[in-house]
Parts: sequence; C-alpha cells; structure tokens
Amino acid sequence: MNVREALETERDLLVDIWLRSVRATHDFLSEADIERILPLVRDHALVDLEIWVLADAADEPIGFMGLADDKLEALFLAPEHRRRGGGGRMVDHARDLKGRLRVDVNEQNPAALAFYQSLGFVVEGRSELDSAGMPFPILHLRDPAE
Repeated sequence: MNVREALETERDLLVDIWLRSVRATHDFLSEADIERILPLVRDHALVDLEIWVLADAADEPIGFMGLADDKLEALFLAPEHRRRGGGGRMVDHARDLKGRLRVDVNEQNPAALAFYQSLGFVVEGRSELDSAGMPFPILHLRDPAE
C-alpha cells in the first residue's frame, strides 16, 4: 500500500469507496441521510480538499483522505480493506505533510473514535450538531503536543 495524490479521473472510484465505507461504518445514518450527503462529498469535498489516495499494489485506490490545512476532513477505506494498517498509514502521511492534526469524528461512530485515539488523538471538544446543522454530535480531536 502506498499513499499518493488523487487523480481527477478517480473521483467516481472515490465516491464508490465513500458510499461503501459509510454504509459499513455509519449505522446511525439512514439511506436518506447518505443520499443527502453524497452531493456534498462528490461535488465539494472531493473537489475542494487536498485528496490523497491509499493505493494497492496495482495502484488502484482502496481508500482516501481529504485535508484542509492541518485538519483531516475525511478518511475512508473500502470495507474489505479495513483493519489492515491503511488508515494509520494515511494518518502518518498527513502528519508528515501537515504536522499535528485536528479531526472531527461522529460521536455515534465509536470505532472511528477508537481508531483515532489509538493513534494518540485526544478529544478537545464536542458539538451537538454536525457542520450541516444535523443532530449528529461531533467530537473534536487533536494531536497532543509532543
């Protein structure tokens, strides 16, 4: 597995990874919620963020992350590639690029919280609503000072 910059031609592949990942890990979202969020991911996040791909040995995307300054705005893996070290590899790459990071995690996604805490992130705050004003509480995490 290696981390590289995303190609514009890979956007549909990344949307597919996002959809499959969210459906596998975000059981608190309804299908209507996912469909409401999809255009934001496809038309904004994958366009506006600095996107890095986790690629397999054949250089095919199996995951991706989106960065904005020192904030990890998105990290998604294809479900069949979870728990194989790829997420940690992407976070390490982001740290190499940006230094100490910040990340927001849905409170209703305890596996994501545990993942980031296992990498040393600490909770520094909580918001009752997500960035779209929906009732999905968000935990704000940061890399601790070294």
